[in-house]
Amino acid sequence: MLHISTGPAHSWEVDFQATDSVTLNGQPFVWDVAALGNGRFHVLHAGRSYSAEVLAADFVTKTFALKINGQRVELQAKDRFDQLLDRLGFSAANTTKINELKAPMPGLIIDIRVQPGQAVQKGDPLLVLEAMKMENILKAPADGTIASIKVALRANVTKGQVLVQFA
Repeated sequence: MLHISTGPAHSWEVDFQATDSVTLNGQPFVWDVAALGNGRFHVLHAGRSYSAEVLAADFVTKTFALKINGQRVELQAKDRFDQLLDRLGFSAANTTKINELKAPMPGLIIDIRVQPGQAVQKGDPLLVLEAMKMENILKAPADGTIASIKVALRANVTKGQVLVQFA
């Protein structure tokens, strides 16, 4: 059973009981879905046709951005474990605080796109690391504020070296 919401005003309980059996808020939900490729789908439900496209999917945070008939919809899915954590007063977002960003591999810092004191959101580009002749954009792992940058432009770094510290 999943709890899916677009915010406090709209939420649904969805249960995928089998590959072809879905209930929505305890009622059978009958639909026909055809995959068109590249994250695009054609959906038939209750005599209506829908065009659906997956714009973004973050399986870690269980957030999804869809376009349904041209309208953008952002969803948050919570399974029974997420719901239990909510009831106990824990939030998945609060359980892990990121204090630093480390180099995933040795390389050369070729661009620094942030500065101390700057607020960043998860996914914002922080640094560009050149490794094995490829540019790797290192992104913010979570929302936060840059406390300090521990490397200089054109610096050689080793795997695991701290590059950025968060406040």
